[in-house]
Amino acid sequence: MSLSARIGPGLVIAATGLGAGDLIAASVAGARFGYTLLWAALLGAVLKFVLNEGLARWQLVTGLTLLEGWRRYLPAFVSWYFIVYLVVWTFVVAGALMAACGLAVHALFPTIDVATAGIVQSIVATAFVLTGRYNLLEPVMKLFIVLMLAVVLYCAGLLFPGWGVLLSNIVAPTVPQGSVWFLFGVVGGVGGSVTLLSYGYWMREKGWKGREHLSTVRVDLFVAYAMTGVFAIAIMLISAGVEPDVMQGSQMVLSVAEHLGSVVGDTGKWLFLAGFWAAVFSSMLGVWQGIPYLFCDFVRRGKAKDGKKSMSEDPLYRGYLLAMASLPMSLLAFGKPVWLVMLYAVVGAMFMPLLASLLLYLNRSCWLGKNANGVLSVVMLLVALCLFAMLFVNKMVTVMP
Repeated sequence: MSLSARIGPGLVIAATGLGAGDLIAASVAGARFGYTLLWAALLGAVLKFVLNEGLARWQLVTGLTLLEGWRRYLPAFVSWYFIVYLVVWTFVVAGALMAACGLAVHALFPTIDVATAGIVQSIVATAFVLTGRYNLLEPVMKLFIVLMLAVVLYCAGLLFPGWGVLLSNIVAPTVPQGSVWFLFGVVGGVGGSVTLLSYGYWMREKGWKGREHLSTVRVDLFVAYAMTGVFAIAIMLISAGVEPDVMQGSQMVLSVAEHLGSVVGDTGKWLFLAGFWAAVFSSMLGVWQGIPYLFCDFVRRGKAKDGKKSMSEDPLYRGYLLAMASLPMSLLAFGKPVWLVMLYAVVGAMFMPLLASLLLYLNRSCWLGKNANGVLSVVMLLVALCLFAMLFVNKMVTVMP
């Protein structure tokens, strides 16, 4: 099988995960600590690979989605906790993505207000999902991720500090004073949160079923998270010269763009803003297409109504999509787009410790046989559990008065 045939859902999950959370976490860390936390971006990509590989391995070996596994093998309260959490997460994150997309367009075209731009893009994304489904989503997301990478790598190349500086800050990790929580933010912000669960449904849409696809999935995810790590590192390189004091509020993205423009000219500035829009709008497309699967799977228990081939044809899927794309528009009325994006990071941090814990429990030999977690997988999942639990505590302390 050629490399092009081995990649697809991974690039979709990467483009979905490379959104506002990644940009803000990496930008703030780069502005405050320069190049010293580059290694954290790489660690975040590695941990998300471990989590997604565990999720995919469970599904390919058992034939069950992870949510189906929770319902079958865990106490009922776990599934009910998740579905309540999913509804809250959806409302907050959908609003945050509308705000982020609105900010991106407003940065490019200041005469267009944030709320209007966010609402219009939500409508466009909804129409795309309803008409295109996964077969159209994959090539479009591949185009977006190539655009994003090309833009940020070009901009980072203009400010490149040299291979010596780059490699020394990746292979010899340091933790500057006062950087611990920013470090966790970078690790947690890279590569998405609940959206990781969408990968299992996109695998099914791709036709990847059975353990014979394990090697294909690992290649797919390796390429995806390699791109994710490179993207986050490039954002930190671009942000390294920005004054930390300006990295707040709705001017955060413009601050990075203005810094880039002052160093390399207006071309770099406008390219960065275009890349920012591509990152957040591709996240919206991925969330709009992938998250309704989870709600539909919970209610239908993995079966589309009336024997339809794909859950994306199910009225329940479409109903959840329409609710997700419309009801959170009310959040834009508060006029706090960056606050919404930060709240997005909080609710996302709540999910990651749960996912790591459940993969430690479910991916055992009693259910997966020889494909159960190995020693390395167990160690990395424990690292992920500890780091994401600490990130969640930090996020809660940050938002509480």
